Formats: sequence, structure tokens, C-alpha cells
Amino acid sequence: MSFFILTVIGALLLLDLLWCLLAGRLIRRARWKPAAVIVHSLFIVLQVLGLLVVLLSRRPEFPFELPRFGTAAVYVWHLLILPLLAPLLLIGSVAALAIAAFKFIRRTPAARQVHIRQLSQGPVIGRRSFLATAAVLAPPLFSVSITGIAVRQLEDFRIRRLTIPITGLPPALDGATIAHVSDMHVGRFTTGAVLQTMTDAVNDLRADIVLLTGDLINSSLDELPEAVATVRRFSAPAGVYTIEGNHDLFNGRREFESRVKASGLALLVNETADVTVRGHPVNLLGLRWGAPGASAGRPQSTEEGIRASLDELLAKRNANAFPILLGHHPHAFDAAIEARLPLTLAGHTHGGQLMLNEETGFGPMMFRYWSGLYSRGDSHLVVSNGVGNWFPLRTAAPAEVIHITLRRA
Repeated sequence: MSFFILTVIGALLLLDLLWCLLAGRLIRRARWKPAAVIVHSLFIVLQVLGLLVVLLSRRPEFPFELPRFGTAAVYVWHLLILPLLAPLLLIGSVAALAIAAFKFIRRTPAARQVHIRQLSQGPVIGRRSFLATAAVLAPPLFSVSITGIAVRQLEDFRIRRLTIPITGLPPALDGATIAHVSDMHVGRFTTGAVLQTMTDAVNDLRADIVLLTGDLINSSLDELPEAVATVRRFSAPAGVYTIEGNHDLFNGRREFESRVKASGLALLVNETADVTVRGHPVNLLGLRWGAPGASAGRPQSTEEGIRASLDELLAKRNANAFPILLGHHPHAFDAAIEARLPLTLAGHTHGGQLMLNEETGFGPMMFRYWSGLYSRGDSHLVVSNGVGNWFPLRTAAPAEVIHITLRRA
């Protein structure tokens, strides 16, 4: 594991510890302390053990994997609820230490004896005790409830239909259709029956061509056979083409690329492909993730990495064909505008994943373009929310397959 991942895991375990200590302090004198302590302690123990199992299950030799609900519960608690509680935990820890130190210094021996006698009188009953216990139990109960909602979402996705008027679109391509599939994340949360449902939905669109914009798998190359089998079931008159995303490269770029190409899938890694759609030539430009030799990390997320890859790709462009750029990261659109490319397809953002509405949430906080259709002059970008999931919960950013219809402007 990288230093960054180890740091994140350490921070999460520290937050688990702080939550355990502070919650225990809140309920230490409640009448219902035994029941509250059991629920609280059991929840924390299961969460910590679950986190360790999730991490270890990434190793092929590890023999056990949590059921999907358990995995989703670990993700929701550690990547959503705990980070939201983190400021309160840190403030509460500092305050508790300061108060404890102040009381210890100010307390006389006689006062300490009075304090001991008060504790021996039994649990405190009252509104403060009730509120303290409720505050301790509310986050775990909320986490379990959210997990239930999240698991039900994992089977759902929508068909989103977009019509794009394009200046200079060849007459033969007026009305041409594209099934845009992105971020399948085949693996932990996207597996089994939903993949067949996905295949049926894509094929029922009867699009002229199917284009995938990366993150075929979630993290492990062990997930690749199921992902490849799913993509091979997609069908369209002009074919099925894909590019790579950052999750595809977690176990290594060369191994992923070689296995996918050996499977017979049309994977474009800074390569172009000439296809015929409705009798007219179309030039697909498949943008790599990052620079040559880079893995899943930072290079593609920088403007320099995107532009360097696109410059290399544009040199291979067929000027006599209608171009479509496939780039996993949507910020490739800025370079596509400069290159006067009429259409770019992207994914990566999951529509912002956790949004309050279409304009408010993680999407605009992290990306310039995060969901749907964007137009700048004669250039257009379609960003898919993705049809799969690496994180189990979505809000106001539903999973989707996009059906695109091209029209002459």
C-alpha cells in the first residue's frame, strides 16, 4: 500500500478510537449504560474488523470477503459518517482532556472523596443522561439506515437521453446514436445480475455505436474476467470501444492493458480507431490515463498530463473523419476546445456522487464539469454519472447509461 493509503487508514482508525472513547465517556453514568455500552462497543468492534477485512480482501490469497451489506456499512461509516463527525471528535477530545486536567488540578483530596461517593450512588437519571445516550447511539443507527438505502440503490440506474446539435455535422451522421457507458466498476458493488440488466439496457437502445470511457473494473484484476464478459455482450453495428480509467490501473497499467487487448476488446490507449457509422467515417480518439508509464495516480488529474497525452493523440487524427474524443477525466474538454474537437465523452466524476441537487455538492467542488452536457462554442462534452459504483451511496447523482443522438445544428 502507498504511504497515502496507509495515512488515510491510520486516520480512520484514530477517529474510530476517538469515537469509542468520547462515546464511552458520554454514557458512563447513564442508567441504561450496560445496553448502550454493548451496542456501542459491538458496533465499533465490527466496524474496525470490517475495515481490516475490506483492506485484506484486496489480496488474492485472503480467503474471506464481507457480504455486500457489510462492505457497504464499512464504507458508509468510515468514508461518510466518521469524516462528518471528525471536527466534533477532535474538538471534543481536546475539550475533554482540558476539562479533565483542570478538574484534577483544582480538586482537593476531600473533593475527590465526595466525587467517589457520588459515583458509588449509582447511575444518573435524567434528561442529560438520556440526551448523552441518544447522541452516542444516533450515528451508528443513522449509519445502518443509510447503508440499507445504499444497498438498495446498487441495482438501479437510469437511461439518460441527450440530443446534441453539432455545427458542421456530416449529413450522414444526422440522427446517429451513441450508447455512452462509463465507470462500470465491476467488482465489489457492481457484480452479478445487475451486469446482465446493464447489458440488456445497452443493447435495447439499439445505438449505432457503444463507447465506454474508463473504469471498467473497480480495483483488482481478478474482477477483469467478469467485466470483459459483460462488455463482450454489448452489441452495436459500428462496434464497441473502450478506454482506460484510473481504477483500471490500480494493479498495474501494463497488465491491465495487455489482458484487455488479449481478450479481444477494442481498448484505445492514446490510439485512434476509424469506424463507419451510417456510411460515414468516424475517428475515435482514445485518451490514456496519465503519461506513459504512469499508473492510477496524479498525472492525468493535472492539466499538463491531459494536454501532453492529447497532443500525442491529435498527431494520429484522421482529418477526413468526424472526430470523437474519449477521455476518462472531463477536464480533457478544455484541451478539446482548443483543438476544435466537436464532441468529447468522459466519466470519472460519478456525477459528484453525493449531491444536494444538480448544482450543489461534491461535483462542482472537485470538477469544472461533473454531469451531463456542456457546450463551449462548437465543442460539446458529455459527462456520465457512471453506471457502476465504487462507493455504495449516491444522492442526486443517479447511476446512468447515456443515449446520445447527434443532430446537425
